[in-house]
Amino acid sequence: MQRTFLAFQHNAKLHSLQTVVQAVRSVASLEEVNKVLFKNASEEDHVVVTEQTIFHPQGGGQPSDVGVIRAASGASFDVSAVRMNAMTEGEVLHLGRFSDASSQFKSGDSVTQAIDAEKRILYSRYHTAGHVLGAAVRHLLENEVANFDELKASHFPDSASCEFQGLIEGKWKDSIQARLDEYINKDMPVEIDFWDEDDFKANGLERLIPDRKAMGMADDEKFRVVKIIGAEVYPCGGTHVDSTQLCGKTNVKKISRSKGTSRVSYILP
Repeated sequence: MQRTFLAFQHNAKLHSLQTVVQAVRSVASLEEVNKVLFKNASEEDHVVVTEQTIFHPQGGGQPSDVGVIRAASGASFDVSAVRMNAMTEGEVLHLGRFSDASSQFKSGDSVTQAIDAEKRILYSRYHTAGHVLGAAVRHLLENEVANFDELKASHFPDSASCEFQGLIEGKWKDSIQARLDEYINKDMPVEIDFWDEDDFKANGLERLIPDRKAMGMADDEKFRVVKIIGAEVYPCGGTHVDSTQLCGKTNVKKISRSKGTSRVSYILP
């Protein structure tokens, strides 16, 4: 199997896509490491692999897209979860259920994918807002908090937060909110680009260079980055809105601290 082409990384506004089925597998036939990815799957569920996908797999702090895949024959497959194959590098697994068990896809079938656009937009707003929050905290506190650094983030609507190295005291909450509001209201453009190591170095961002080998990337393959013009650049494979203002009002919920790290949680009303 070749790697699934991630169409959403090149055009996040694409809500439907025609592609070709490469494989259909029952959940029971999956390897154990892949079964673990779909803990809520039932015996009636299947996994579909396609040449391309507009479905964002869960990862990078972003939930997976959901939606439907349809064939001209009338076969329809409701996608409930999407993950990267734990064994085959770069292959995307779409978990779901055929609406009619007697009408399923075959390898080579032409199909049309359609995502739940409303959820995609919500996830994109949360993901971009998380990066804007990270930029606001960095610019405000990197010289105020000992050993400061950005660590990781979750952009799930019910548990959105950014984690930082260093102890951020509660007194900073209002200042973080003010800086976040400033960046949102500035309507900063959000652009997607593809960089190699030299591009990171040219922009003074050596600290952000991803581990090419750990990501299973070829030597000549470029890293996808999201650029918040006027704020920060982040290596990122997720979906985003076109400007900070499109995130909408973003509220800092609380700051929690534990074992030398701080978590700043946020919510979009």
